[in-house]
Amino acid sequence: MTDPLITLSGVGKSFRNGVVALDGIDLAIESGAFVSLLGPSGCGKSTLLRIIAGLAEPSAGTRRWAANTTARGEIGFVFQEPTLMPWAPVADNIYLPLRLAGISRRAAAPRIEQAIAAVGLEGFAAAYPRELSGGMKMRVSIARALVTEPKVLLMDEPFAALDEITRHKLNDDLLALWAKERFTVVFVTHSVFESVYLSQRIVVMAARPGRIIADLKPGAPFPRDAAFRTSPDYAAACRAVSDKLLQAIAA
Repeated sequence: MTDPLITLSGVGKSFRNGVVALDGIDLAIESGAFVSLLGPSGCGKSTLLRIIAGLAEPSAGTRRWAANTTARGEIGFVFQEPTLMPWAPVADNIYLPLRLAGISRRAAAPRIEQAIAAVGLEGFAAAYPRELSGGMKMRVSIARALVTEPKVLLMDEPFAALDEITRHKLNDDLLALWAKERFTVVFVTHSVFESVYLSQRIVVMAARPGRIIADLKPGAPFPRDAAFRTSPDYAAACRAVSDKLLQAIAA
């Protein structure tokens, strides 16, 4: 067994107003895993994701990365909103993290082109955000995270505001990217159905203070497709995860 890529031990987070957002979080994530954080609003999922990313520091406990990983330099983060620059075309929005890293536009061009192709936006490099649908804007946000070639992709409810058809399509595309590139994914969601469809592991959290009450493995093989969404195995896994989520809400 290799060491986990990310290890959280006894992690807690308290804010100045007295709110205890997280308490006693123990979590180890293996390299190449697809892990979803599932729980009710206010359970600290986004706070935990920011701690993993190094965007926030724990008030208690430790966050440890594998020895060969530099956390900040090898993480891609996709937020709930695309947060695109409205005055810049798609290619320039994707180029942003490379520009901030001091990489020239010419040197970055092949990586930008590759990221655009990876999210299925060929032909839209010169388009502006106002010309894109919600799903396309989110694809740009994902491409911007992928262009840095991260080892870890952190995603904070990226598809929550999208219609169901677009959400299903992006779920499929994300799984295809993960299968090809095999980066580690930590994915925050409120949706039982999305978590079961996407994940190898589902970490169920309860609120006030945020804590882990279950670590589940749906067990269905990959690749997953439309047939899996209507299968008895998917329905059974969704019921099991829903039961744990109800326990989390009651807790």
